[in-house]
Amino acid sequence: MESDERRLGDRILSALELAVEQGNLTVAEPLAQALELSMTAFGGPDAVDHRGVPMRLLDALDRLDNLRRAQKVA
Repeated sequence: MESDERRLGDRILSALELAVEQGNLTVAEPLAQALELSMTAFGGPDAVDHRGVPMRLLDALDRLDNLRRAQKVA
């Protein structure tokens, strides 16, 4: 985990990346849900987040989708 990760979402993303890297879909799925909750909870339901979606997040979600597909095939 990076020392500058102060946001809860950043920490959950790090855990998600590790779970996906280890091929642990059982842990990765709830972490992805927690990440979604942490991102939408900030500021309330009507808040608009003006930050762009980090490439790191998109990459982690792409790798999670790949892991899901691999688990279905197996």
